[in-house]
Amino acid sequence: MENLKETALVYCDKQFGLADGKTATGLVRHSEIYTLVGVIDSLLAGKDAGEVLEGKRNNIPIFATLDEALSDLLEIPNCYIYGKAPLDAYIPAEERFLILQAMEKGMNIINGLHQFFSEDEEFVHRAAECNVQIKDIRKPPELENSHVFTGLISKVDVPVIAILGTDCACGKMTTGVELNKALNNLGLKSVMVATGQTSLMQGAKYGIPMDALTSQFAIGELENAILQAFEGEEPDIILIEGQSAVSHPAFMSSIGILKGSVPDGIILQHPHGRQFRCDFPDLVMPTVEFEIQLIEAISHSPVIAIALNHENLAEEEIPRIIKDYENYFHLPTTDVLSYGCQKLVQTLGDRFPSLNRKINHRCLEQREFSYVY
Repeated sequence: MENLKETALVYCDKQFGLADGKTATGLVRHSEIYTLVGVIDSLLAGKDAGEVLEGKRNNIPIFATLDEALSDLLEIPNCYIYGKAPLDAYIPAEERFLILQAMEKGMNIINGLHQFFSEDEEFVHRAAECNVQIKDIRKPPELENSHVFTGLISKVDVPVIAILGTDCACGKMTTGVELNKALNNLGLKSVMVATGQTSLMQGAKYGIPMDALTSQFAIGELENAILQAFEGEEPDIILIEGQSAVSHPAFMSSIGILKGSVPDGIILQHPHGRQFRCDFPDLVMPTVEFEIQLIEAISHSPVIAIALNHENLAEEEIPRIIKDYENYFHLPTTDVLSYGCQKLVQTLGDRFPSLNRKINHRCLEQREFSYVY
C-alpha cells in the first residue's frame, strides 16, 4: 500500500522563485512525501506557483499571509515548512511568530536551516504544549553514529555521476531529480543521493546535509550514504546531488562531494545569464572553462556534459547558446527544464555501455510482457 503524503504549507515570503527561495521552489517542483497545498509569499499573492516558475498552472496557490492561507484552505495542513535558504544564521522575530502560530494551529514544523528549532527553548516548549513535532533536516548525526571515510567506495561497481555547478542555487538538484526520473522511466534502477536540505525534504531515501557536517565526517558520511544506496537498492547508476561550486570561495561542499563520491563522471550545471554569484554581488561568476579545469585538476573525474539554467535568458536564445557550448566544449549540452534529459541519458549510455544494454533489454521485456494481453 502506497504511503499517503502529508499536506504542507511552505513559507517563502518575498523569495519564491528567487535564489534564496530554492527550498520552496524545489518542493513545488517535486516532493515524494508532501502534498503542497500552498506557498506564502506576500509579493506574489493570488498567483499560481506553477505559473510563477514554469508558466504552467499546478494548482498550488500563493497566499499573502499565514492567516489568509488557513482561512482559504479547506483543512489545516499537516506541516508548516520553512522554505527559504538565506545566508543569515537566525530567522527574524516576525518569522518566529509565524512558526509559533503554525504550531498553535496543530501543524508540525519542518526546518531546513542551520538554526535548529528543536534546540530553541521557546519552540520546544510551544511544540510540547501544542502536541506537534519539530524536524530539523540539517541536524547532523550524533558523534557515535558518524562515519569517517573508509575507501569502501571502491567497491561500488556501477556508474556514480555527480551533478556539480558553477554557483549556488543554479539548478543542480533540479537536473538531478529530472535525470533520475528519466533513467527510472527507461527501466534502469537509478538512485539519487541527496546532499542538501531540499532534496532530503523532497523525500530522498539516501543522503546527508553536506554543509552541516564537520570536515572530519562530511566525506565519510557521503561515502556511507552511497554505500547504503548501493547495497540497499542494487542500482544500475547512482546520481549525487551537488552543492555550491568547487570554485566558490565561501563553501567547501563541492570538494567534499568530489572526494567522498569519487564520481565516474560529472554533469556541470551553469546559469549562463548570471553575472555575479548568488548572494555575493561583488563576486563575478566563473567561466565554465575555468570550473571544468578546476574540477579535473583536483580529481580524476571528467566533466561529461553541461546542463544550463535558463534564468535571465529569452526562450529564443537558448538553442543558440546550447549550440555554442557544444561547439566550444565538445560536450553534450542541454537545459533539462526546456528540453528534457534525452542528451544526458544518451551521454551516459555512450560512456557506460552497460546502461544501454540494460535499457534495451528491459524495454524488450516490457514489450514482450505486453503481448501476453
